[in-house]
Amino acid sequence: MTLAELKTGQKAVVSGFKEYSPLTQRIMQLGVLEDTVLEVLRRAPAGDPIEIRLLGYALSLRQSEASLIELRDIR
Repeated sequence: MTLAELKTGQKAVVSGFKEYSPLTQRIMQLGVLEDTVLEVLRRAPAGDPIEIRLLGYALSLRQSEASLIELRDIR
């Protein structure tokens, strides 16, 4: 599953990225790293961008960026 598929209020753990590029490197610099727990806080009315919480702060990502982040369920 990817971050783009996660519903508002759901939590998951980052398991990796679909591809590695300068964009994914930038996302990683913002704290979206493997084994990081994140939660979808809300979505814009049109679904883009997505606001997530991780590491104690909120981050907004475009739908296209969120689709690059692979997740697994919290166990």
